[in-house]
Amino acid sequence: MAAVDLATHPGHLARRLQQAHYLLWTTMVSEETTSPQFAVLNALVAEPGLDQRTVGERVGLDRSTVAEVISRLIRRELLDKVRDPQDGRRYLLRLTDEGRRAHRKLTVRTARMNQVFLAPLSTDEQALFFDLIRRVADAAESLRDPGEPLVAPRP
Repeated sequence: MAAVDLATHPGHLARRLQQAHYLLWTTMVSEETTSPQFAVLNALVAEPGLDQRTVGERVGLDRSTVAEVISRLIRRELLDKVRDPQDGRRYLLRLTDEGRRAHRKLTVRTARMNQVFLAPLSTDEQALFFDLIRRVADAAESLRDPGEPLVAPRP
């Protein structure tokens, strides 16, 4: 039996892309704050006061992963939980002052990292790259159960 050409396997290429992203993230952005943690902070900058379930939906994290990410951010005092005034059973999330500072710092670093990550592509190629991976990701989303992403990223 002949070996297959893994360069034609999207999963293999996606894994290599994720490895490259992880390396750049840990060297250029943060060894302390993970990409999913940044995504949660960013979601709360965009929409302050979301509940945990909604944050998970916004950033594509399953329930257990988003719970762990939020727990770590609270322990690091980047997030607070406050009771929802309309529904006392529910908690809303908000960034602390330190969380807002961390987000600002990480935003600058992620912009630099993305420039390095995408440097092999022209501006037009970058736009096409984003269009193509969004289309594949959106199609893949339809394969999962509602409310749960296909895989859980590292918290």
